[in-house]
Amino acid sequence: MRSALEEKDGIFQAVCPLDCPDQCGLLLHKEQGKITKIAGDPSHPVTKGNICNKVRHMGARIYDEQRLTVPLKRVGPKGSGQFTEISWEEAIDTIATRWKTLIAKHGPQSILPYSFYGNMGILSAEGMDRRFFHTLGATQLEQTICSVAGGVGYTYTMGGGFGIDPEETIHSKLFIFWGINAVSTNMHQVALAQKARKNGAKIIVIDVHKNRTGVLADWFIPIRPGTDSALALGMMNVLFQEKLVDEAFLAKYTTGAPLLREHVAQYDHNTVATITGIPADDILKLARLYGTTSPAFIRIGNGPQHHDNGGMTIRTIACLPALTGQWLYEGGGAIKGNSGYLAHNKAAVQRPDLRTETHGQRVNMNQLGSALLQTENKISSLFVYNSNPAVVAPEANKVQQGLEREDLFTVVHDLFLTETARYADLVLPATSSFENLDFYTSYWHHFVQLQEPVIEPYGQSKSNPAVFRLLAQAMGFTEDALYESDEAMIAQALHHPENPALAPVTLEALQEQAFVKAQKPRLFPGKLLTPSGKIELYSETMKQDGYPPLPTYIPLKEENGKHELLFIPGPNHNYLNSTFNNNATHQTLEKEAVVYLNKTDAAKKNIVDGEMIRIWNERGECYLKASVGEHVLPGVAVTQGLYREAPGTKQLVNALTPDRLADMGGGATFFSGRVSIDKKTY
Repeated sequence: MRSALEEKDGIFQAVCPLDCPDQCGLLLHKEQGKITKIAGDPSHPVTKGNICNKVRHMGARIYDEQRLTVPLKRVGPKGSGQFTEISWEEAIDTIATRWKTLIAKHGPQSILPYSFYGNMGILSAEGMDRRFFHTLGATQLEQTICSVAGGVGYTYTMGGGFGIDPEETIHSKLFIFWGINAVSTNMHQVALAQKARKNGAKIIVIDVHKNRTGVLADWFIPIRPGTDSALALGMMNVLFQEKLVDEAFLAKYTTGAPLLREHVAQYDHNTVATITGIPADDILKLARLYGTTSPAFIRIGNGPQHHDNGGMTIRTIACLPALTGQWLYEGGGAIKGNSGYLAHNKAAVQRPDLRTETHGQRVNMNQLGSALLQTENKISSLFVYNSNPAVVAPEANKVQQGLEREDLFTVVHDLFLTETARYADLVLPATSSFENLDFYTSYWHHFVQLQEPVIEPYGQSKSNPAVFRLLAQAMGFTEDALYESDEAMIAQALHHPENPALAPVTLEALQEQAFVKAQKPRLFPGKLLTPSGKIELYSETMKQDGYPPLPTYIPLKEENGKHELLFIPGPNHNYLNSTFNNNATHQTLEKEAVVYLNKTDAAKKNIVDGEMIRIWNERGECYLKASVGEHVLPGVAVTQGLYREAPGTKQLVNALTPDRLADMGGGATFFSGRVSIDKKTY
């Protein structure tokens, strides 16, 4: 049988590579060797042929005239974007020569890889790159920018990334979208909710901004940023007080229920109203609705965890389904993430055993700016792939200052000359996902998917595994693991006896079916991976780790008191972080950057709707158009999206965000910064 790559015309199955929980099945239409249309695959059991505009227009990104085709070497000042073309041989030789010199002079930990999941393929994001940098002995990057705080918090309660199967939620009677703009970031969960709504289900949205998801809700509940755990505790108090809890479930499947009952008495609805900005009667109404509706489902979003108290917040919300026994109902329970069901053999893929120095330097990716500016244990070289830290990392001005260092040898492997690549010494052209062999694991639904190459590499572009094999050869590394094929790595990853749910998923099965579902054991009856094997409402492990063992509201850290607004830079609808922000189609769809303000705050500064304003703090400043109304509470400013800065503009919102770390896992605190606003002066 001829492969999709060999066929010049036809329709071929594929998978969306974007960092999105939906991980859609796709159909690529190809004519004369070129993709002419990207559509949804109607045979995919979850995504069912529906896709978002981001991936629908990905063909424009793949064939964008700005896409890199050859390696580039910097010839102008850092940041100028002045480069000249070179060969791959020269590029690889230059990197190896520079690194050998740095290792001899400063040691291998003077080299820092920086990456995330700009491509969600396992081989592209955490395969040969990890093997290579383990062998090199480079500084290790703590990849904590997205969901780690909430993941740690959820694990304290539930033992890992385990929720219900989203396919079950068509049976739910109550949906609570908590801190997630699902219309823009989890569209198929919304589609399932809409189907359930036709059968009488109600949709509640709790968020700091009445975004697209808030607009479609039956009831939108605006909340003060960083107070979500107080609301959850207030709901628990009502549930206990009004005997709306499932005592049998609590006794059989949880630990600490009597202690929690006593503990939440302090979170009466009037106290919680003062904390959250939600009227006391609404808190009572919400708790009673949750306590009297089954099945009830909570979709826990990324938003609440991007605060100083983010881990504890998610840990607290995760306790709610246990109180009413929702886990026993089909369509009841919660999803924070479902990656536990699809956990692959990371050790086999990443090969940490190749690292001889196991206690070396580590850098939290949220603090890249500080790391690049440190004088002790100095970072002398940066290798960036699958990420664009000049835009996505907090304290962006500090990051830029680090990237401007003339003594920092920077290499970027990407499809485009990104904001980060403009500061690079060498830029390497990367393949798109449709040019690679890779496999994908969703962190929402329960399917593993295979991507086989459909089109030839664009220009001279190369995949991440291919680049690291070349670098291994140039560095003189002889370990067999650095030269294994992509097929071999996929087979190793999928052989994971410790996760029996993955048993049906093999390379052969994926080659035959394109997507395969993991075996889904029900959580209950069953034993969780917590120390007790139960839902831990009281966690002795948390106590040992220095946290309150019961879910607790912990206020946000105080910043400079003169900044009156909490600043929430959320995602937008047509970009994914900085991906697509350079593409004309998506720029047209997204239009312009705005900041949402409450009319009370705007009036204090004589700011009117549609006016360009200055948003600032000690970290930096932005100029954005004001959208004035009641979509946010007083004291809150919300932006959506990471926009590419045109000449003469200032709209880099992460120039305003703090790089301090959340309470758990070293997570980001993007949403716990404060800003001031002024009328723009010309």
